Amino acid sequence: MAQGKRISTDIGDDALHTIQTLGAAAKAARLAAGEGQAAAAARLGVHVQTIGRIESGEPGVSVGHMVGLLALYGIGVQPQPPQDR
Repeated sequence: MAQGKRISTDIGDDALHTIQTLGAAAKAARLAAGEGQAAAAARLGVHVQTIGRIESGEPGVSVGHMVGLLALYGIGVQPQPPQDR
């Protein structure tokens, strides 16, 4: 992660995997819609590099940008309560 806000990688493997999975889902949905990163960035109102950071699963990307990109392509995100350990 070269720029932007940095977050600790101590958030756990599950969280990092979820971020990467959401980024991959956003990319797949964008490609299925036939749009490039520049078009997605214009629609979301962010820099094209932000789209790349979301799609690559960078953990420092704003949750709002991540959820916004998913919403552009009809993907919702539902939080789940923590599971007993």
